[in-house]
Amino acid sequence: MSKQKILVTGGLGYIGSHTVVELINAGFEVVVMDNLYNSGMEVLDGIESITGVRPVFLKEDLRNTAAIEACFDAHPDRQAAIHFAAYKAVGESHEKPLDYYENNLTSLTNLMRVMSEKDRKSLVFSSSCTVYGDPDKLPVTEKAPFKPAMSPYGNTKRIAEEIMQDVCRADEAFNAISLRYFNPIGAHPSGEIGEMPQGIPNNLMPFITQTAFGIRDELKIFGDDYDTPDGTCIRDYIHVVDLAKAHVIAVQRMVKGEQDKNYEYFNLGTGKGVSVLDMVNSFERVSGKKLNYSIADRRAGDVPVVYADTTKANKVLGWTAKSSLDDTIRSAWEWEKKVRG
Repeated sequence: MSKQKILVTGGLGYIGSHTVVELINAGFEVVVMDNLYNSGMEVLDGIESITGVRPVFLKEDLRNTAAIEACFDAHPDRQAAIHFAAYKAVGESHEKPLDYYENNLTSLTNLMRVMSEKDRKSLVFSSSCTVYGDPDKLPVTEKAPFKPAMSPYGNTKRIAEEIMQDVCRADEAFNAISLRYFNPIGAHPSGEIGEMPQGIPNNLMPFITQTAFGIRDELKIFGDDYDTPDGTCIRDYIHVVDLAKAHVIAVQRMVKGEQDKNYEYFNLGTGKGVSVLDMVNSFERVSGKKLNYSIADRRAGDVPVVYADTTKANKVLGWTAKSSLDDTIRSAWEWEKKVRG
């Protein structure tokens, strides 16, 4: 029996690459489409080093519909797609909102249009807890309403989910699962792949590790006057490998026809809130290094506190985050040291 084939868009990105590894380990054959906007070919080498398999790679941009059609024609036996290809920096999205709306929404609509035309209507979508905006209740459940987005990036995720719901409502044969991530951090335990943002990091974890390594002079903590125990923002930090494993489960659920509805959505997090200063303290504990940091003004688009209720994913998908915060941060630090040589 031939392996089931999965298309992964943005498959050389941070979360995408870890998911490709887990898919291959689970016995899937993977085809990767990526325009290398925020990744490089060395990631493909890392995937091969971990799994012993070099997935089919297509350097294409999903804003080019013809490229998607060509991929589907070349791989007509594809069972499902996982869509990661999107710009993802909250800060940058405030500076370049049109770029974010064009890329993130056009890539999705192009992909779904071709999937419909080729009758390959199974899609797992990389969504985000940003769809909840500044939530009224904590922890956040899937029943929480969408709130006004705090950034253009967050708004693209909200609009994307609304597009998918509309498509699934109009076409009962189209199956989709949205996975709403909280804050992925860490790296593969092999040290072969991890988070390597281009330029100045927008996310906390790589800024911490780059500061500790001496790439950045200091870490700026944006605000210490929030209504939290230590005054800094609180997030739900999840190991990227735990997150990747959830995508494999979602794909398996879809291809086996186990969905309760043709559009489903799940929170993916640890269910634990961790402050920025908690992150700093954990890093100093596991690395043995003191971190140079200072307090700066609040940053536009930052929600004060958000963390997940993962009961639905735990019960329905049978998935749970397993890695501790210290182990997750340790993996990020080991990755940073390895890639810096």
